[in-house]
This record gives sequence, C-alpha cells and structure tokens, in this order.
Amino acid sequence: MKEWLLQIFTWWQGQTIGTRFYTWRQGRKVGEDEFGNVYYTNADGKRRWVIYNGPSEASMIPVGWHGWMHHRVDTPPSEESYVPREWQKPFEPNHTGTGKAYRPAGSLLRPGAERPRVTGEYDAWTP
Repeated sequence: MKEWLLQIFTWWQGQTIGTRFYTWRQGRKVGEDEFGNVYYTNADGKRRWVIYNGPSEASMIPVGWHGWMHHRVDTPPSEESYVPREWQKPFEPNHTGTGKAYRPAGSLLRPGAERPRVTGEYDAWTP
C-alpha cells in the first residue's frame, strides 16, 4: 500500500502511476545497466526514457546509455559491446551537502580555512 501511495504522489522515488501505465502500454524494453536502471523506447523509437532503480538521479546513467538517451547514437549499449573511452569518467554520486563536496579556494568551509583578519582599511557603509 505504501509503495502505491508513493507512486501516486512522488516522482523522485522512481516511476509514477502515469509512467508505469505509459510504459506498460507503449514501452519496449531496450536494456538494463549495471545500476539496475531499465531503459525503454516506444514503437517508433522517437521517445526514450529510463526507470531508475531507486531515487531519480540523472547522474546515475552510465556514459554509454547517456549517449543513447540523448539521441546521439541509435544503437543502445545492450546491442553492442560498448567500451567507455579513457577520458570518460565512471559514475560518482553528487556530493553536494556532504563532506566530500567541492570547496573552492577562499571558502570558509574548506578544511583549515580561516577568515582573513580585518586590517582597518575597510570603512563600513553608512547612509
């Protein structure tokens, strides 16, 4: 019962009822990736979509499937022996909000960063 309510009211937990119905009526399974995401297309091949295994996280689409999803290639990786090129990076989750998030130089959140001392050359604005 809980899963059905989540499918009705939330889209970020996976597929909704509308997506499930459309996939059942129009979808043709093309393949599955190493994360368990399932890829579909309709009969004429103009629409392509993915049903995520878990939360909807677009960065979890591998590079080979990304090219197919964006119509850059016509052959899905499941129908060919796709090998990523050396410059293509493997999946890494989004680290925003975690300790592994990118902290640029000058960020107060960077480990070991200190706020610069006030030198007295600054005058506060007064109206």
